[in-house]
Amino acid sequence: MIKNILITGGAGYIGSHVIEVLIKNKKKIFIIDNLSTGFKKLINKKASFYNLNILNTTKLRKIILEKKIDSVIHLAASLSIGIGEKQPKLYFKNNVLGTKSLLNACKNSTVKNIIFSSTAAVYKDKQKIVTEKSKISPKSVYGKTKLKAEKIIIACCDKFKINYGILRYFNVCGASPSGNIGLISKADHLFKNIAIEIMKKKPSVKIYGNDYNTPDGTTIRDYIHVADLAVIHHKILKYISTSKKSKILNCGYNRGVSVKQVVDEFKKQAKKEVKINFLSRRAGDMEMIIANNRNLKKLLNWKPRHNNLSTIVRSCIEWEKSINN
Repeated sequence: MIKNILITGGAGYIGSHVIEVLIKNKKKIFIIDNLSTGFKKLINKKASFYNLNILNTTKLRKIILEKKIDSVIHLAASLSIGIGEKQPKLYFKNNVLGTKSLLNACKNSTVKNIIFSSTAAVYKDKQKIVTEKSKISPKSVYGKTKLKAEKIIIACCDKFKINYGILRYFNVCGASPSGNIGLISKADHLFKNIAIEIMKKKPSVKIYGNDYNTPDGTTIRDYIHVADLAVIHHKILKYISTSKKSKILNCGYNRGVSVKQVVDEFKKQAKKEVKINFLSRRAGDMEMIIANNRNLKKLLNWKPRHNNLSTIVRSCIEWEKSINN
């Protein structure tokens, strides 16, 4: 039985959406977040909140034991590819050592299941469509630290007899259909940056690189709506808990969209001209990556509900309006 769930990074963008789904499904939620990139505004009022750094193993373990935590969803991490290239030590500390600390806190405890938010950035560049068995060779510091964290989770969970679900997110975007939560931090987030710009009289958008080997020269990504991703967390948790089988799954729509196409959709919906500033390529950026999501659909019987680019863009614009009014 899944009753008490600890969520690291629960005051963040993805965490707040996952919690919204879990609370609807009558789960008791405990949030760990040091608010370095999370926001008080995103903390669900029905959850218990601890302002804590995951590197504090002793306090983490105390919460796990006292609250009889049976499942952990580990989302706390440093995320921006651009910042990761400039601050590799910080990313190693938060993403690798933070994961080690959490696993040590879970050792010989009530924890039976762990879900880890990994990334498509662990895959080798230019493979286009990737399955979970595709070549692994991270280009970015961010991808490298996430891969190290995956390995720690697999080794520790096998040793501690904990079921794990590793979710390799593709590009997460959008805001909750409830209108209550969305992305606050910019942190190099394409949809957020454009949604902010689109509110201005003369919007202008930066695109990093227009000389990639893609139809319009801009990078191609598989963008997944955060509300669809949140449901996946609930489903994978149920699956690993009942089957006692651990899994690695791609989380995307099996559909590639270019950065230029995203900008064009925002222009269309805002009915505004947008000035595009093409800059040089960013270190660590992949040319094109799309999820083969066959395993996700088959294993979890998952069907996306928000996989329409115009729906995603509309939700971003609506969210931006709501926090600026």
